[in-house]
Amino acid sequence: MTKHTKLGLVGLALSLSTLVTYGQDNLVNSLKNNQSDNSKAAFKFTEVINLANTPVQNQGSSGTCWSYSTNSFLESEMIKAGKQPVVLSQLFTARNAYVEKGKNYVRMHGAVSLGDGGALHDVINMYRKYGAVPQEVYTGLNYGTKTNKTGELGDIEKGVLEAVVKNANGELTPNWIKAYTGVIDAYLGQVPENFTYNGKKYTPKTFANEVVGLNADNYVELSSFNDHPFYSKFTLLVPDNWSFDQVYNVKVNELTDIIDNALKTGYTVAWATDVSEKSFSWKNGVAYVPAVPFADMTMAQKAEMFDGPKPEMEITQENRQLAFDNYQTTDDHGMHIVGSAKDQTGKEYYIVKNSWGATNDYKGYLYVTKNYVKYKSTAILLNKAGIPGAISKKLGL
Repeated sequence: MTKHTKLGLVGLALSLSTLVTYGQDNLVNSLKNNQSDNSKAAFKFTEVINLANTPVQNQGSSGTCWSYSTNSFLESEMIKAGKQPVVLSQLFTARNAYVEKGKNYVRMHGAVSLGDGGALHDVINMYRKYGAVPQEVYTGLNYGTKTNKTGELGDIEKGVLEAVVKNANGELTPNWIKAYTGVIDAYLGQVPENFTYNGKKYTPKTFANEVVGLNADNYVELSSFNDHPFYSKFTLLVPDNWSFDQVYNVKVNELTDIIDNALKTGYTVAWATDVSEKSFSWKNGVAYVPAVPFADMTMAQKAEMFDGPKPEMEITQENRQLAFDNYQTTDDHGMHIVGSAKDQTGKEYYIVKNSWGATNDYKGYLYVTKNYVKYKSTAILLNKAGIPGAISKKLGL
């Protein structure tokens, strides 16, 4: 996926898939100026809701945030269902998505997104089709690295598929998919046909059915755009929606109404969003939408962006749509909303679990304002039981 450089962030062209090109280290380095030494002391957060979730993970130099965030979401779904959570293999999901993505790429003659990137629904789709395995069974670390490093794999995947699309034989052979899958498995490892977990033998499908025990049909994905009828489904027009999945369309304020209701009823939410704003600070673990655009700020205002709560821009259906249409909001990253909080002024935030390791001020978590979520979300995914009844009825769920 190729992204457009955003205003005020020359050279930073981020997406779920281009994280593999830049790598996590480069991503974090590119955001290193979005921070303040005084931030943690200047914000006083009080937790309102903090739902159970599994330990923070590190996606390494890969664009697999969509898999980390939504598998984390499924782990919290296990907890909500009264099950003992299992850290699920994010690379098992990604590996299967790479296979399916390669099939689509060939069928589309190369005219579709490729790379590490994906969408929240990809995890649900792969869970439904392939099942799940514990992370300890399939780490995806098959050549000595301690964390993911998938840049070379991505380049070779692309080379193989481009050769297939070129179709030098005049017709496709039955072996191309074996060759392509072989490349993936050489880097990530072959998926076990069966494995032993807690003394019992499983296949990925039986593990999903018997241990994870979640119904893929319980999950829905939503977004908010002006150019489609509300309360209907439409194809989410972001490059990483390689499977052309459809999502439900709701009004912008309903995005946060849905998240609020989900959290109050014990359900967490998977979140696809844009993280390349100057008002997103990974180090400080804070994200908001400043009332004054960054380009119009004085030097003093820029220096104090994270020195305590600041006024925010009002978010409307119109300015949200404009930001998306102008490539100012793009599908950069996937994370996991696990709770809510308030700062010392009473402003509401969501507690968000990231997959960049426990390296920031809040050990891998962030506090993100409601306005940021309204403005910068490309999609949310949750258990349909967490949607308010009135909205659920409008959606026909």
